[in-house]
Amino acid sequence: MYEWLKNYQKLEDEIADLEFNIERNKKELQRWVSGDLAKVKLTAESHGAQLEEIIEAAERELAHKMNDLEDMKKLINTFRGLDNKILYMKHVEGKTLISIADELGKSPNYIYNRHAQIMKMIDYAHSVNG
Repeated sequence: MYEWLKNYQKLEDEIADLEFNIERNKKELQRWVSGDLAKVKLTAESHGAQLEEIIEAAERELAHKMNDLEDMKKLINTFRGLDNKILYMKHVEGKTLISIADELGKSPNYIYNRHAQIMKMIDYAHSVNG
């Protein structure tokens, strides 16, 4: 039930991790090119000598994951039902429960309670299956 939410959040986490590692490796590369390590001699096997290739590979992987994320958003957006709409708007679009209630023409209390029930069901399903 709502396995898509778990997969979506996992993909978002993987993308954030890749972005962090790319930035960290770019900073390290900068140190080797024009920073405090610029005068240090590198061997072909050293990590510093391979940074450009590592960054390129990570950027390719990031591009693939970003495409997967967009494809997943399109798929999730086709799901029907109020629960799926609430989850999509909250966890994919990042909207507040109050704005979701307004957009769906429901009371904020109803949306808040419905979201809490959905999350309890998801937590229960993961604890039983996980």
